[in-house]
Amino acid sequence: MAEPLLKLDGIDTFYGQSQVHFGVTLEVPRHEIVCLLGGNASGKSTAMKVILGLHKPRAGTVRFESQPLDGLSTAQIVRRGIASVPEARRLFGDMTVRENLLMGAFTRRDRKAIDEDYERMLELFPRVKERLSQRAGTLSGGEQQMLAMARALMSRPSLVCMDEPTMGLSPLYVDRVLELIRTVNAQGVTFFMVEQNASLALQIAHRGYVLQTGRVVLSGDAQSLLGDERIRDAYLGGPLAANTAS
Repeated sequence: MAEPLLKLDGIDTFYGQSQVHFGVTLEVPRHEIVCLLGGNASGKSTAMKVILGLHKPRAGTVRFESQPLDGLSTAQIVRRGIASVPEARRLFGDMTVRENLLMGAFTRRDRKAIDEDYERMLELFPRVKERLSQRAGTLSGGEQQMLAMARALMSRPSLVCMDEPTMGLSPLYVDRVLELIRTVNAQGVTFFMVEQNASLALQIAHRGYVLQTGRVVLSGDAQSLLGDERIRDAYLGGPLAANTAS
């Protein structure tokens, strides 16, 4: 079996004395879309922070391209090929759309390739192209999510991590964001997305994991999970015993 692009192995994390993760293990195969599902306070967003080096686990290892990321800064992790589309987008509101987009290539020095990727982003995200001279803070939520995705792709990543990509968006933009994730994935980019809306995430994902109070309680291919009644239990707070994980 091929080595996964990203692997979390036995991750324990804490905030002070409070344990958030209990031996979390998951894999993100190359060229797939993998979703991490769970309700509030399940540990989803902290898992994203662990991958990006924003929160250090007390035990366990994160490996990317078979190499450990332990001890690396977020900037070093980005240079390895991991990009982030954080919750609430976190754009530079007073900068123009064009300036925000080019910030995504801050770790790169290949000017010709950057110019090529810039033009490709404008084709892939026409709404971004229409707003290039506008300040990013004046965009709608859906437009900001488009810009955040385009900015992440400007680093030419192997893996894009997305935290709650559909949160707060209108149905039209939800559909557009999911369509773009599919399109970019088909071009060879791997996606790891944290989502609270299980049905939406599993419709586009190849596989998924369910977190409940810091433990992976269920995993499998997306279609199997989509039809699994135990998913409903996870979101309603019902008990999912550890031995239900596949």
